[in-house]
Amino acid sequence: MPDMTMDPQMGLTFEQVWAALMELRKEGEETDRRLRETERLLKERSAETDRLLKERSAETDRLLKESGAEFDRRMRKSEKDFNKKFGHLDNRFGELAEHLVVPNIVKKFNALGYHFNDVSKERKFYREDGAIAAEFDILLENGESIVGVEVKSKPAERDIEEHIERLGFLRRRKDELGDKREIRGAIAGAIMPEHVRRATLGAGLYVIEQSGDTVRIEEPEKARGW
Repeated sequence: MPDMTMDPQMGLTFEQVWAALMELRKEGEETDRRLRETERLLKERSAETDRLLKERSAETDRLLKESGAEFDRRMRKSEKDFNKKFGHLDNRFGELAEHLVVPNIVKKFNALGYHFNDVSKERKFYREDGAIAAEFDILLENGESIVGVEVKSKPAERDIEEHIERLGFLRRRKDELGDKREIRGAIAGAIMPEHVRRATLGAGLYVIEQSGDTVRIEEPEKARGW
């Protein structure tokens, strides 16, 4: 930079002023260059940051989707395993019904005045096309009455509704055959939830429960007939 010293008694010369302006201009250009470089670097870093965030977001979404799919797969497998085990439990209770419920249920109903002399298990009724229209786990019969029994390990309220439909079908089928015997229904359970017990009795059906090595029958206040 030119010598900018001056005699206090004298002003700046033209050359000195011009040189100072050129130096300021040069410093201004350098400052502008540095600002532009800084702005460029910031843009590059911002773009790189956006790219990284997008990549991480996409990876997170992918992992979440994979985790969700794996969770759904495990849930479906768990549900399938549960249904298989629960179905096996129902089957085992069906076997128990043959060896424990059936012999005792006849005695218990006969004590109520029915005197059944015919007992069948897994009794099926078919439609004209050969499809099964109704199946009764236990069917008790005599010359005047029929009692259809649905056996469940743990009955639910929907079982009551389905059994009522089953009994209605049996009524129609017996009418077609000219069989006018009265039809009644019962729900048997190894575990009988209290709300299901009340609903069963409220529907006019008998409640049959395991009691030790035998069964106990609870009569509805007013037995429903078909």
